[in-house]
Amino acid sequence: MTAPLAAPLPVPRLALKGITKRYPGCLANDGVDLAVMPGECHALLGENGAGKSTLVKIVYGVLQADVGEILWEGEPVRIDSPAAARKLGIGMVFQHFSLFESMTVTENVALGTGDPSPLPELGARIAEVSQRYGLALDPDRRISDLSVGERQRVEIVRCLLQDPKLLIMDEPTSVLTPQEAESLFETLRRLVAEGRSILYISHKLAEIRVLCEAATVLRGGRLAGRCDPREETAASLARLMIGADFAPPVREAQEIDRSGAARLAVERLSLAPLVPFATPLSDISFSVRAGEIFGIAGVAGNGQAELLGTLSGETLVAVPDAVKIDGEAVGHMGPRRRRERGMGFVPEERLGRGAVPDMSLADNALLSAHRTPGMLKRGLIRFSRTRAFAEKVISTFHVATSGPQAAARSLSGGNLQKFIVGREILQNPRLLIVAQPTWGVDAGAAASIHRDLITLAEGGAAVLVVSQDLDELFAICDRIAVMCHGRLSEAQAVRATDVEQIGMLMGGVFHLNEGEG
Repeated sequence: MTAPLAAPLPVPRLALKGITKRYPGCLANDGVDLAVMPGECHALLGENGAGKSTLVKIVYGVLQADVGEILWEGEPVRIDSPAAARKLGIGMVFQHFSLFESMTVTENVALGTGDPSPLPELGARIAEVSQRYGLALDPDRRISDLSVGERQRVEIVRCLLQDPKLLIMDEPTSVLTPQEAESLFETLRRLVAEGRSILYISHKLAEIRVLCEAATVLRGGRLAGRCDPREETAASLARLMIGADFAPPVREAQEIDRSGAARLAVERLSLAPLVPFATPLSDISFSVRAGEIFGIAGVAGNGQAELLGTLSGETLVAVPDAVKIDGEAVGHMGPRRRRERGMGFVPEERLGRGAVPDMSLADNALLSAHRTPGMLKRGLIRFSRTRAFAEKVISTFHVATSGPQAAARSLSGGNLQKFIVGREILQNPRLLIVAQPTWGVDAGAAASIHRDLITLAEGGAAVLVVSQDLDELFAICDRIAVMCHGRLSEAQAVRATDVEQIGMLMGGVFHLNEGEG
């Protein structure tokens, strides 16, 4: 009697074999193998600079491998452009946005997908999809008027409209609230149940363990291991990524001296919209004292960008004493004069505002640190000093790069963030304002940035952190307030509140007895 034939092994939807990619002075991918099955949510893990983004850009046709083979549903393929990837059924949500700022949401989606539909019809589909997935978007708004979080929603919706067989997601929840993230997870689970595949990159290990059933870990461009994240702990996953144990910093409860002038004081600040669809600020008051880390939470698009503009000096206010640094009214002063009074500033957009992409790290260091003693002499730049300063940032903050002459765009997101944060900290600011300090940053780099912010505060600086990451705010802040519809809730001590209460405030449920934060 003939034995029954064994069931054929399932064919991976996507298989990478021996993928290698070199850059000058850097081996980004070194013989990487990866297989993603139909109906599987597969995590791609690794520190910043481990080679994850390079690998998925090869899959999506943005880059070409130097060596290696790509198989799509068992057949060798050459993916030489994003259009070719989309034709196969591969969609991707990038960590760094690829949007035209002068165009509307609908126009960007039309360009990105090649959809020939009339714009009103496409706009209606965008509105329907964004509402279904809890990613609120106005199809007619210009990208230049959107916050970082809203721009991320455009990327996600644009990809979902393509109905992909394989969906690559690079840090999709980094600018979403926990509620929005959970809504996205439900969507992804439905897609997996339909037989679609997801290749998921995230530094939030807790969500990897909840969402993914397989993981490939990269370290230094090489395959470091494979695992089922559901059977791992966050600590064991971090150990696989980093190659060693690490302890995230813990901010102990602090006794803040509240005598004398606050380092930063905002008093009854209001601001009318400066551009269409901007969020007006209404009667905002809070203060940050020396030695304190003050957190502002909130869903993107609720006035955080407008508030940061008034604090950095990019937006001047009609009442100068609505913003004070060390008791001095600065609301009428621009960024340079505020920096002269001891302010440092880290914007939420790394490339473009935090650093000029095509300029070297040394030149980017000069942009905000030119007042560092010795960097200028009789109005002339001393380039040896700018290089020395950049080298100090690189060594002190463990920035992975080829050196101070490397272009900012050549760094991974986490390493560029460490450089920008380090550039500000090494200027010894008395007040540091940081927006989204660890957006898209791996666990090790995030812990490093958090440790640096805590150390700065312990040295007597006042630190203001604007973030959508509640875990981050609860880990490092002394007090937290919430932005919603251009208003700021009363600040609460971290030890006296919890994520649920902050979540309610993010939804606009403010206490009636508002006072100074």
